[in-house]
Amino acid sequence: MVRRELKETSDLGEFGAVAIHRELLERSIASVPSLRTIGRILERRGALDGRRRLRHRPPPLGWYLPDVAEGRSELDSFDVVEGLVIEGGIAVDILNGISLHGGLIASWPDTAITATKSVEALVQHWRTFGLPAYAQFDNDSRFQGTHRFPDSIGRVMRLCLSLNVTPVFTPPRETGFQAAIESFNGRWQAKVWQRFHYESLAGLQAQSARYVAAYRGRLMSRVERAPERRPFSQQWQLDLQAHPCGRMVFLRRTSEQGQVSLLGHTFPVDKNWPHRLVRAEVDLDASLISFYALRRREPKGQRLLTTVEYRLPRKPFTGASST
Repeated sequence: MVRRELKETSDLGEFGAVAIHRELLERSIASVPSLRTIGRILERRGALDGRRRLRHRPPPLGWYLPDVAEGRSELDSFDVVEGLVIEGGIAVDILNGISLHGGLIASWPDTAITATKSVEALVQHWRTFGLPAYAQFDNDSRFQGTHRFPDSIGRVMRLCLSLNVTPVFTPPRETGFQAAIESFNGRWQAKVWQRFHYESLAGLQAQSARYVAAYRGRLMSRVERAPERRPFSQQWQLDLQAHPCGRMVFLRRTSEQGQVSLLGHTFPVDKNWPHRLVRAEVDLDASLISFYALRRREPKGQRLLTTVEYRLPRKPFTGASST
């Protein structure tokens, strides 16, 4: 009754638990309930006007790639941890990797992670465990290639394309897409880097190898249930001068005008889809880029927005992206 009166006649327009409690005290009513009790009474009687926050179910793993989301294909994510220093001034970088469905991890501590070392590490990893359908990276020049020139296809991209592994590049300054590898980065630092004192890079590498082996052993059943990986061809050789072919995927957010920037070019996508996520599939064989709309709340509704012609120029690989 007090709530109804306050709602209809109060000069302040306040009629919540605090206002009711204050009004009951002013009326000198004996045994005034506490604020918490008043709130529970209002809730029990359905007299609350506040709206509960609607929590949406998270999208499936790899929701932006339909075959990964359906569990038919595996995706390996890779990232570099920088800024670690062993006592004595030895700077250390760590290239980490993890598979999305299987949780298969890998770690390569070194004094510096370059594009060349990344290629060597990925070849070693994939020779041992097989090839995924996708390999996901951020937009670091070690993975994507130099950003100084348009149409740049770096070493790591050429490696993936030569093995028929689709490279996927996450949106700049976006969270969530690299959640699996970022979580492993934090776990590696907590379980390897912070637990022990290292006097040399070799000691760090040995401890990291022991941790990786133990972690793989604990999750072996999950790895075995993951989507099948393709065998690595023993006859394969990397030819960096071969003209790239195959498919690349860029996850991007459109501009205010509905445009997307990738590979050093800006492409018109859809003026009615501003500031929204898209998946750009670059088909080098068909000389075509297809742009698909992405929404986390509707992960299956990835409609085609537009297609544009794109032809990768034929030019020699100079190795400028190997830093």
